[in-house]
Amino acid sequence: MTTLLPEVLVVGGGMGGAVAAIAAARAGAETFLVERQGFLGGAATAAAVGQFVGWETAAGRRVVAGIAEEIVGRLVALGASDGHARFTMSTGHVMDRVQYDPEILKCALDAMVTEAGARVLFHAALLDAERAGETIVSVRLLTKAGPWTLRPRMVIDASGDLDLLAAAGAAFLPLQEGETAQPATAMFRFGPIDLDAFAAVPGAELAALARQGVAEGRLARAALHGSFIQGTRDAWFNISRIALDATDPLALSAAEMEGRRQALAAASFLRDRIPGCAEGRLVALAPVLGVRESRRIAGRHVLTEAELRAGHVFPDRIAWGAYPMDIHPAKGAGLQFEEFGDDHAYAIPFASLVPDGLDNVLVAGRGISATHKAHAATRVMPTVMAMGQAAGTAAAQALRGNATLATTDLPRLQDRLRRDGAILP
Repeated sequence: MTTLLPEVLVVGGGMGGAVAAIAAARAGAETFLVERQGFLGGAATAAAVGQFVGWETAAGRRVVAGIAEEIVGRLVALGASDGHARFTMSTGHVMDRVQYDPEILKCALDAMVTEAGARVLFHAALLDAERAGETIVSVRLLTKAGPWTLRPRMVIDASGDLDLLAAAGAAFLPLQEGETAQPATAMFRFGPIDLDAFAAVPGAELAALARQGVAEGRLARAALHGSFIQGTRDAWFNISRIALDATDPLALSAAEMEGRRQALAAASFLRDRIPGCAEGRLVALAPVLGVRESRRIAGRHVLTEAELRAGHVFPDRIAWGAYPMDIHPAKGAGLQFEEFGDDHAYAIPFASLVPDGLDNVLVAGRGISATHKAHAATRVMPTVMAMGQAAGTAAAQALRGNATLATTDLPRLQDRLRRDGAILP
């Protein structure tokens, strides 16, 4: 059986994990990145979300940069994105975003991780984890060559569903009375679209058409916005809604099929009813569902919606966000969308990345220690990338200082993040 001894192990190659691996490797740590797909990007590529939202306040003040902004620069240089822009969703909300081509993003991430010096293992599934007290001492993976054992010094769980921490027996935050996990979405690519005709549809008319689609049972949610692919007449549409427990294998399997059913019905509605879409068809289905919410770790600090609303400036802040609290209900076609104010931003504390009871593990991604409502704001990918940069940098720093992650030298970490381009007032 193969045994490897990386200094930093990152489990999950989504946007948080990829950025964490880049940051850790650039900071000098021998870094190993494990991903179950054959490419990086997670929700951005495997789920084909097609756009990054949540870079700035409503007034346009940028709150996320660093490695995340480097990725945008790569995409623009490759002709796979038109960079930062604003748009109005069919629900009427004005958002900032970066549209991108998921296929080219895979290539950009390959290059950046390789250039940083991290090693990548694709097609690897987590088997189990062993801990000794408050330390994860080994992780077993199932690879094409059979089981492999990794014995890392530092671990970053960026798997989204926090499968590694679940295997290690970590504690998670429960949903409270009246709360349900946000549903998943099945992204689909549709085209060709007459872009001018589609863009000319008034917002009120598009919203009315979306409600009509819901009433007819052809749309699962009252939305018709898509993210367009540079250089094409196609768009990725996020207009499905599938309630599930993403940690239940049978529920996840059934949800994948339901997502494809919804996508096919939605594509038919677009072609039949939406101006500019008469010549279009369903071109592609995302390889996997886009999961909004599953496990959330019980961390050293639980970030709350009250703290987000107050814009609390934590002394141990390692990232900022500005995305609204965006809750998709498990039932119904509506949306709960709470905006914070024109120039409002909020801090992410380092303690929310640190699982309670473990001293060599960090979380990077949507599963940080946050309430259900706070998670609805912090789960978006620019914020996740900012957290990934902090996690990777902190892991490398702890190694060099022979310290636990819970005792990280925070002023030093914050200074390094600023020097590496992160926005950290």
